[in-house]
Parts: sequence; C-alpha cells; structure tokens
Amino acid sequence: MDFLVKDETSKLKSVIIGIAKSSGGIPNLKDLYDPKSIENLISGNYPLEKDMINELENFSNLLIKHGVHVYRPDLIKDCNQIFVRDIGFVIDNFFFKSNILPNRAKEFKGVESILNDFSNKVISLPEDVHIEGGDLLYHDNYIFVGFYNKKDYPKLITARTNSNALEYLRDFFPNKIVKGLQLNKSLNNPFENILHLDCCLQIVGKDKAIIYPEAFTNQEDYNWLVSFFGMDNIFKISNNEMYEMTSNVLSIDYNTVISQPIFKRLNNWLESKGFSVEKVDLSEVSKQEGLFRCSSLPLIRN
Repeated sequence: MDFLVKDETSKLKSVIIGIAKSSGGIPNLKDLYDPKSIENLISGNYPLEKDMINELENFSNLLIKHGVHVYRPDLIKDCNQIFVRDIGFVIDNFFFKSNILPNRAKEFKGVESILNDFSNKVISLPEDVHIEGGDLLYHDNYIFVGFYNKKDYPKLITARTNSNALEYLRDFFPNKIVKGLQLNKSLNNPFENILHLDCCLQIVGKDKAIIYPEAFTNQEDYNWLVSFFGMDNIFKISNNEMYEMTSNVLSIDYNTVISQPIFKRLNNWLESKGFSVEKVDLSEVSKQEGLFRCSSLPLIRN
C-alpha cells in the first residue's frame, strides 16, 4: 500500500483523525501555542476533553459511513494529539514529516505505527525547512504554501512555515508550481492571526475556493487567487467567519464537504453550487484554533 494524495478534494480513501483522550487536561497559559486557545483559557471557556472526544468520534464515524478507512493515533499519555495535520503531509506518493514546534515533537510517535503499514519511505525535512501540513494545499499542478518571512519569525510561535520551505518544495518537485502566500500573524489576537493557510483558504470541488481576503500580507496574493479561481467560484468569508474557522472544512470527494452546522452562509452557498454538505459539530475542538482539516491527515486520495 502506497501513500497517494493528488489534490484536496478527490475521493478520500484513508485518513488519520486526531484523538482527544488523555490530551493533558486544562493547560497552563505558558503551554499554549495560539491566541484562540489562550483567549478561551483566560475566559474560562477552554474545551473539556470528554466533549472533544465525542466530537472527534462523530467526525470519524461519518467518514467511516462514507467508506473511508480511518486510522487513529496510538495514545500518548497527557499529550494533545488532536491536530494531526500539523505533523506531516502527503504529496503524490511522498509522506513528509514536519519540523513541528519542539514541544510538540512527540506527537509524531503516535502515528509511526500507522505509517509503517505503507511501503513508501517517510521523508524528514532538513532542519532549516519549517512547514506544517495546514500551510500546504495541493491543487492541479500547484502547491500553495502559506508562510511567514519577517525578521521576527524565530520569536513568533504562530509562524509555522518559513520561506525555506518554498525552495525545498521547488527543488523536490521541479515540475510543479509552488505558490507562496505570506500570512498575517498575531501572538495575542485570534481575529488577526492566520495560524495556517487552511484557516483562510480552502479548495472545494474541482475549481472553487473559500477565501478570507484580509489574511494575506500582500494584497497581490489575494488578487492572484481571484484571477486563478475566478470571482464566481470564490466564497469570501468575513473576519468573524475566519475566527470561527469557516474555511477549515474537509472534502470527502469532489461533491461532498464536511462542515459545521453553524456555517449556514457557507453551507447554503455550497448547496447552491451542487455540493452535498455533511454537518458535524466540532465547536469544542475549534476553541483550540483548529477544525476538520486540522484534525485530519489524508494518506490516500484518488
């Protein structure tokens, strides 16, 4: 069995879905990595483990109902293993192990036994190449990469992908087009922080996209996306919708999208475009600034 991912939206065959069991309980403020988790901890609204376990089970069961082979990570005690998208990604037949934040490095051990079921070699990135799976979208012959390139990158814990990742992917895939999109970041304001590219851009179907226009440091990047997809094929989300993770949906196939029930404006648009929308509530999971795409790691799509 080989890894195989050719795009974001073809038929999902095998996927890892994160787990919330033994996720470490209510954390200390110093141990959090994103402004939305910090906001919810300070407000007393941090998600409970039992609620996130239930939500992820519902998500997993829906995928199984659609014939998807669902893997779950091996349990690592007192470790948050929900956001498996961060720890790796597949392009074509290659699985790349992310250079994740050092304090989260042990999360990869939870998926090693799953990856051993595949015949392909797992590729470790060079130490100076930082990229997490949420910052990468694959569409046609394009690899879209969300990155951050300002001088404060080493100190900005919400900046997960650097410009070295662009050059690495261009060298590794010389026949593909690697399109870098620089993202706005904030350490303390979840309304201004774009943690990953899939928090502001998502591809649905064969030619449509969900986009938050203000996510990009350079206006020309948004203009390029409009030119690429065409305005009629774009669903623009507001600042509040970005905060609610409205772009972080997951496609089961070209015609079926998993979305939150509360995303009524998006869901109506998708249905008007002929998509079938499967609704699952991940509201508690989303309090940690991640949703369907963040908590899933596709291994086979075709």
